[in-house]
Amino acid sequence: MLKFVYNIYTWLFFVPVFLVLTLLTALTVIVGCLLGGDRVFSYYPGMIWSRLTCFLALCPVKVSGREHISKNQSYVFVANHQGAFDIFLIYGFLGVPIKWVMKMGLGKIPFVGAACRAAGFIFVDNSTPKAAAKSVLDAEHSLRNGASIAIFPEGSRTYDGKMIRFKKGAYQMATDQHLSIIPITLNGPFDVLPIDSFNLRRHRMEMIIHPPVSTAGISSSQKKELQQLADATQATISSTLWDKYK
Repeated sequence: MLKFVYNIYTWLFFVPVFLVLTLLTALTVIVGCLLGGDRVFSYYPGMIWSRLTCFLALCPVKVSGREHISKNQSYVFVANHQGAFDIFLIYGFLGVPIKWVMKMGLGKIPFVGAACRAAGFIFVDNSTPKAAAKSVLDAEHSLRNGASIAIFPEGSRTYDGKMIRFKKGAYQMATDQHLSIIPITLNGPFDVLPIDSFNLRRHRMEMIIHPPVSTAGISSSQKKELQQLADATQATISSTLWDKYK
């Protein structure tokens, strides 16, 4: 019965309100960034939108480990990718401004794609090796300007809640710019909205922010070492995954 009521609530209230909020947020970001306020408008509207989305979805959120982040430093944040609500968890509750590294296809979403471009987010183009390399350079340019970036090293959402092996791109960016990597464990978004469903399910979510991992002494040309670094951070993330995701 509760599931039925929640489904009615989702489609008659949550979805229409979410769409309106998304449109208003996108327009606010576009206008604010075009007027020169990108330091404020590239982060705060999206942060508020993300928190409201979790609140309206009736999904309680628990966050731990914010003390590991220094607000005066840039980082490369890497997280497991459970579902669409990963974005709301990180964007809404991380507590520091970030630039997203995201799939090129997301840039085609009306208004949302334009807002992401205005905010300086990086779209990854894997159509050719040259295009992929340019995506990495674009992300590194953001890092050189003092921003932090967030990326899902798996490359796509999980189909069963379990992680696949992390790719090296995020770690190349971090080592090129001599930045620390902060692993983030996400629990619960897979249960809220898995990749093969359009129906929300009310479920608690958790974000665990781990201590920074130094990239000192590692070169982006050392492919074996980069993969070892990726595997090590994946193991850290896995260590606090709920048992059903392991």
